[in-house]
Amino acid sequence: MTTPREIYERSLDALKLIKDAQSRGLIHRTPLIRSETISNIAGTNVWLKLESLQKTGSFKVRGAYFAISNAVKRMSINHVVTASAGNHAQGVAYSASLMGIKATVVMPQYTPWIKISRAKRYGADVVLHGESYSEAEEYATKLARDLGAYYVHAYNDPDVIAGQGTIGFEILEDLKDVDYVIVPVGGGGLISGIASVIKTVSPRTKVIGVQSDGAPGAYLSLKSGRIITIERVDTIADGIAVKKIGDLTFKLMSELLDDIVLVNDLEIAKAILTIAESVKVIAEGAGAVAVAALMSGKVKVSGNVVAVVSGGNIDMNMLFRVISKALALEGRIVKISGLLPDRPGMLGKVTSVLGDLGVNILDIFHERYDPTITPGYAMVSFIVELPPEENALDKVMNKLKELGFSFRVEKP
Repeated sequence: MTTPREIYERSLDALKLIKDAQSRGLIHRTPLIRSETISNIAGTNVWLKLESLQKTGSFKVRGAYFAISNAVKRMSINHVVTASAGNHAQGVAYSASLMGIKATVVMPQYTPWIKISRAKRYGADVVLHGESYSEAEEYATKLARDLGAYYVHAYNDPDVIAGQGTIGFEILEDLKDVDYVIVPVGGGGLISGIASVIKTVSPRTKVIGVQSDGAPGAYLSLKSGRIITIERVDTIADGIAVKKIGDLTFKLMSELLDDIVLVNDLEIAKAILTIAESVKVIAEGAGAVAVAALMSGKVKVSGNVVAVVSGGNIDMNMLFRVISKALALEGRIVKISGLLPDRPGMLGKVTSVLGDLGVNILDIFHERYDPTITPGYAMVSFIVELPPEENALDKVMNKLKELGFSFRVEKP
């Protein structure tokens, strides 16, 4: 069985290959930046490794490039097949295109369109199959056998893991003293690679994994000491929505990780908003879980902390919904509802009050047909953006009450 030391040594080989690719502009050396905002929230120095700015929009190109390069050298392959929740597919498609070979990728049916379209743009044949990564993987392995193609696993492959491990070298090169590295976990390839490097070069540095509580396969497996397959995944962090981790990644994580924690979708949404506003970078759900763990206090850290922002491939419709939810959770967007006499001018009086108070009305809903509503009245709901001042909502509600309007605040 492959050991952390062997992964570290492979990662050294991968580093040479990827540095060469970086020198030719084929793969990016992604920045490591300190975030003042997130540092203040977490109460320590937080640095972000922005793999969301990587070629193809995520870290996955590192492992795919190294694995496919080695396979081409060893076996002169001309066709690769993989299964992916989206990001690995793009990494494989892009890497295969650089080497002039064919790529076929299988993705779940509900994969965000941006990930499907980008994989196609990089030249891959895309097959949509199943409702989860696990179902896509089962079909892809059979397809690879039928086509006589080389199968590139998304995470349970030593070369893929080693390629991801190059992130660990870059972190240690850019930051002298690293106390904690917080890493998203799906199948475990990313954290297995990073931890193999970090724990070999800087054993005192703690490595902590983060999963969504809607796809907690690695968390449950590590806590129970055996690989557990979960029946259903349900999370906005689709990039880490994996039902079952690999035997290799389970072994490596069991040996290397100091802890693993769970965050929920609301915490992830808040992290996406914070990263966008403070760092001016878009993170997908999976890419934001490390920051979500820091912001929510799920991890207790100190000193220099590196959070890996693993990807930025989020569908714009999903981004809109996530940002709207996060703004509502922070009380910056609010829904207020109340009964108004159903006659001319009443709605205008309320909107005038809101306008005078600097409130921006985003949407208005009317309900007249609910049998519990008194005839001659309508239930009116406003989605509003509050002005950036202290106690803005209280001022709005008090003013409406003064004028005889009875409104309530709806929970997000």
